[in-house]
Amino acid sequence: MVNRINLNGTSFHGEGAIQEIVPEVKAYGFKKALVCSDPDLIKFNVTSKVTALLDEAGLDYEVYSNIKPNPTIDNVKEGVDAFKKAGADYIIAIGGGSSMDTSKAIGIIIANPEFADVRSLEGTAATKNPCVPTIAVPTTAGTAAEVTINYVITDVERKRKFVCVDPHDMPIIAVIDPDMMSSMPKGLTASTGMDALTHAIEGYTTKAAWEMTDMFHLEAIRLISKSLRGAVENTKEGREGMALGEYIAGMGFSNVGLGIAHSMAHTLGAVYDTPHGVACAMMLPIVMEYNADCTGEKYREIARAMGVKGVDDMDQATYRQAAIDAVRKLSEDVGIPSKLEALKEEDLPFLAESAHADACAPGNPKDASIEDLTALFRKLM
Repeated sequence: MVNRINLNGTSFHGEGAIQEIVPEVKAYGFKKALVCSDPDLIKFNVTSKVTALLDEAGLDYEVYSNIKPNPTIDNVKEGVDAFKKAGADYIIAIGGGSSMDTSKAIGIIIANPEFADVRSLEGTAATKNPCVPTIAVPTTAGTAAEVTINYVITDVERKRKFVCVDPHDMPIIAVIDPDMMSSMPKGLTASTGMDALTHAIEGYTTKAAWEMTDMFHLEAIRLISKSLRGAVENTKEGREGMALGEYIAGMGFSNVGLGIAHSMAHTLGAVYDTPHGVACAMMLPIVMEYNADCTGEKYREIARAMGVKGVDDMDQATYRQAAIDAVRKLSEDVGIPSKLEALKEEDLPFLAESAHADACAPGNPKDASIEDLTALFRKLM
């Protein structure tokens, strides 16, 4: 079997990393940026940390900010128009997964105009050209969209999210600066952090996992488990650990896929507008229980990475439960709910069918039927 790894050409990590943006822009000879960011980041002067550097250097740009937390087809279309009207030749994506996913879709369509119908990008679209050169600056420690070949767009009309997987969409430069994450509120830090943990655990247990991605995922689980509580309290060490942990998780799962925790989270986001990280956090321990009998000894290593003591003295059933309990405890400690009040029995058939059709579902270590997914969703009620 041949395994493939796609990573950024360049990434900068650590406090003050955004200072590297201007030298990189000049080295590439870029002329004008479309800065993609969301309204809250602009309002709270997070985006301006980067645009101030561009201003000081005399670099031209325009800002596109009509981006929703679960970015829509319309957001992408408007962004494509904004890029063309600006006369831009590159993109700077500043934000969480929403800004970066929108930027990826914009960049792909500009470079591959035959895919102007955003829905045509679903799955593994046969694009021919790399997306518009993009510099990705995450402001949350969660999605790792800055290092992945994936992005997710919401189809409001059909009440579904669709996953796009395309090596051509990867930013050429990722800038992971913990200072850009320091102003995020506790709830967003918690939910995006649990999204990162879900990436690491699902990537570690997916059918396509192999030695190199296992290495990434176990280190990501260790860093996230050690750092998330501190990040929620906005400690320097917590922010730095999460900034690194979420990126390392992305290095892994982008190349091997995910599982049904993400399939189900995508569906909850599309139907109820549930924040993606919250949906992942609620589904993860439920899905881990379902998958346990198909994971060999991997839950022992998950438990170990999460700081559980004495795992080598535990039998298989005990260490599997210890891993699940550690995930639940972390989620509880950072304030994630375990139930979804909006969930209705009459919605279950649509939810289960949508999750079953989601691009992440085939990677799950245990095949899940629509009936299985229905039962798993019901555990959130």
